[in-house]
Amino acid sequence: MKVILLKEVKGLGKIDDIVDVSDGYARNMLFKKNLALEATPANLNTIRLRKGSQAEKARRELEEAKSTGKTLDGKHFTVLVKSGEGGRLYGAVTAMDVSAALEKAGYSVDKKNIVIKNPIKAVGVYEISLKLHTEVSVTVMIDVQTGS
Repeated sequence: MKVILLKEVKGLGKIDDIVDVSDGYARNMLFKKNLALEATPANLNTIRLRKGSQAEKARRELEEAKSTGKTLDGKHFTVLVKSGEGGRLYGAVTAMDVSAALEKAGYSVDKKNIVIKNPIKAVGVYEISLKLHTEVSVTVMIDVQTGS
C-alpha cells in the first residue's frame, strides 16, 4: 500500500515522502499513530499544493534576504559601551548588542544569525558576519565606542 508520511518515521522516510509499505503496517501502525495518510489522488493533490506553497515561501524569503544583504553589505554601525582605562570594555560586545544596534538602524537580524569570530573586548572597529539566509551571508563593520 502506498502512503504519504505526515511525520518523519525512522527507517522509512521524511515528511511528505510517498512510500510503499505492507497493508498491515500501514493500518496497524502508521494510520493509528497518525504518521501517514493513504496515497489517494485527493491526498496527493493536497501534498503537491503544500509543497508548492512551501517552495514559493522559501523563494520569497531568499529574495528578501538577498535584497536586505545588498543594503547591509559593508555598512558601519556603532555600538556604545562602557569602558575602562585604555579602551578595555567591562565585559564584551555580544551578538545581542550587535542585534540591538542593527534594530536601532532599522534592520531586523536575529542574534543567532550574527557571527562574531573573536570576542570584542576593546574599543575599535570590527568585522562581523550576518547570516541572513542559508545562501546569503554579508559582512558589516561594527564601531565599538565608549558611551555612557
